[in-house]
Amino acid sequence: MGFKPSGPRLTLEGYSQALLVMEAFNLKRYQLARSAALQDDSSYYFITAKAEGDDTPTRAEFREMMQTMLADRFHLKFHREMHEMPVYALVVAKGGPKFKESAPDTPFKANHGVNGRYQNIDRTQSTMEDLANDIGVDRPVLDQTGLIGKYDFKVEATPEFRIANNPDPTDITIFDALQRTLGLKLESQKANIEVLVVDHIEKPTAN
Repeated sequence: MGFKPSGPRLTLEGYSQALLVMEAFNLKRYQLARSAALQDDSSYYFITAKAEGDDTPTRAEFREMMQTMLADRFHLKFHREMHEMPVYALVVAKGGPKFKESAPDTPFKANHGVNGRYQNIDRTQSTMEDLANDIGVDRPVLDQTGLIGKYDFKVEATPEFRIANNPDPTDITIFDALQRTLGLKLESQKANIEVLVVDHIEKPTAN
């Protein structure tokens, strides 16, 4: 799967209908309801498009164009509704946070790297919502830390799929890593999350 902008041109490679909808509306997987209308997971699309003019649109602007394309070519119809689902609340652990607020002159950084079995999140000038969005677990993560500034932080943990399929004594879960490294923890809760429900979608009309 690839999202490849080049000037006013955009190329999308290997996107199913569900992935196209997720990209167009900037959805995480849990924000797209699996409705009866959205069943075609066997077809993948290669799409090339060009915006008007010579300027390079932002990803948000490309996404607006994708929404129009889905309505015109795939005849997409949808609505939004609230679904209650399990979530993790990101909260401050006992003892308080173990990271500092960013200095005003600190350049922005948002890196995701790999170190052997570990993956890391390395950020500066970033919010707790940014961190919550970066944490890869089996359910949504909601920022409930109450910390409203911009911060520098780095956390390293073993991905859940590695622990499940090939555990190692040196593994560190994201739950442990957050508490040891950042003084934060994930608490299991339930919450109402807005999801997009596809009411109708078809194979695309011909060029």
